[in-house]
Amino acid sequence: MAKRGGFPGGGMPGNMANLMKQAQRMQRQMEEQQKELESKEFTASAGGGAVEVTVSGKREVLKVKLTEEVVDPDDIEMLEDLIAAATNEALRKVEEESGAAMSKLTGGFGGGVPGMF
Repeated sequence: MAKRGGFPGGGMPGNMANLMKQAQRMQRQMEEQQKELESKEFTASAGGGAVEVTVSGKREVLKVKLTEEVVDPDDIEMLEDLIAAATNEALRKVEEESGAAMSKLTGGFGGGVPGMF
């Protein structure tokens, strides 16, 4: 008498074990990618290079570099805008690399997991 609704060779427990191993491997790879990302630096500039901001993969501002010409006491607002623009661009670079790393791990499936990176 044939089994009904079963998997050949009792495959369900074996398949579940394989899925668990794959999930654990993916989690380790994601953790490694996260550590690698956190160790990198991302730099962006604004105002034709007048302002340069470097952030870490942990999304922390590491360095702000200004050319002398951009420091105009009569136009502080422009300098503030340039610093914000360069910082936001550097942070976008972190996000872009994080998304690319996640996509590589997941093979594009689901487009990434929010909050993982």
